[in-house]
Amino acid sequence: MNILFIHQNYPGQYREYIPQLAATGDHKIAFLTQRTAVPQVKDHFIGVYKAMHKPKPETWRFARWFETTIGNAGGAARACKVLRDKGFIPDLVTGHANWGELIFVKDVWPDTKLIGLFEYYFLAKGGLVNFDPEVKSSLDSAQLLFVNNAPNYLSMEKCDAGVSPTKWQRDTHPLSLRGKITVLHDGIRTDKLKPDHDSDLKVTCGETTFVRGEEIITYIARNLEPSRGIHTMLRSLPRLQALRPKARLAVIGGDGVSYGSQPPKGQTFRGMLMAELGDSVDWSRVHFLGQLPYGTLMNLIRLARCHVYLTVPFVLSWSLMEAMALEKTVVATDVAPVREVVDDGKTGFLFDYFKPVDLAERVADVLAHKDNYRNIGIDARRRMVEEYDFLTLRFPAWKQFCNQFVPRAKQFA
Repeated sequence: MNILFIHQNYPGQYREYIPQLAATGDHKIAFLTQRTAVPQVKDHFIGVYKAMHKPKPETWRFARWFETTIGNAGGAARACKVLRDKGFIPDLVTGHANWGELIFVKDVWPDTKLIGLFEYYFLAKGGLVNFDPEVKSSLDSAQLLFVNNAPNYLSMEKCDAGVSPTKWQRDTHPLSLRGKITVLHDGIRTDKLKPDHDSDLKVTCGETTFVRGEEIITYIARNLEPSRGIHTMLRSLPRLQALRPKARLAVIGGDGVSYGSQPPKGQTFRGMLMAELGDSVDWSRVHFLGQLPYGTLMNLIRLARCHVYLTVPFVLSWSLMEAMALEKTVVATDVAPVREVVDDGKTGFLFDYFKPVDLAERVADVLAHKDNYRNIGIDARRRMVEEYDFLTLRFPAWKQFCNQFVPRAKQFA
């Protein structure tokens, strides 16, 4: 099969797909991305495209995202034309729909089947806005989010089908789009993500070292922002440190903003919260590690006694499921996307997003009785293996799904 992947940030959700498909030698793969300096895969093409247009600083904010995504669409289409002119005709194109790259693909290859990844539809209530009253929103915010869904509509009009990783993420889309979207999670590599409870593993991050036997708590977010619960995490610390005076919190993530509103100019959410909490927290036991290499991150989770996953109702993170695969006892916010993978008291513990003291007391209990809760981690891993393993379940399911759209002679084995 000739297959083209399109994702502005290579490899995106297709991280595991490319090497598996390349290893068979049966497929010709191309990948278009905006990311530069990407590794080349033997006998396959990975190309960089540039947006044809970007909004100017003075562009009305309601039009800014639309201009951005249409610029992406134009750039991706131009790169597709280059591939076509070189003789590459894909049997299947798949890519992320939210950033606009798929909108003009069918204009280049009208007969090629197109499958979009519909990761999220911006909700005016119950998602990034109007969930946490501390995060200010307005009528304008709701209108802006609705307008920002335009790429979903335009992409779906051209797509033959769509996929979404979780039921909740699919169901954020209106009925007019939802009918074409199949729930199909990317899967995780449980064969690689194996627990380690007994070795003399040691992890060093800069000048900070973590070793076996310590009361280590991990918390991960791409960026430390309210949409991923940084305020709840840090506000839990006075109570948590009072209950567990030797506990160390490893905070992994940058100081930017990935999803929600921006902090005041010149400030970060982390800095604002540290100023708010002051000396009520022993900051020497809180380690802000920035963004870590994947292998280091997984080893740090292996050392942890408890992993905390915090989010508003939003896109479900791989990090939660990776921690579960590593047999960690997870404490997570009780919101709909999390409930799809965490059964309270069985494969993890859920708590009210708005109650940092409840978070502190639950984590302290896990730290104090780690042996009593070993079965939680074991059951969490079992669920990941039995329902979300990439090699045995999710990759075969993805291939079977794709096979519906191509002739039998071109189908995945």
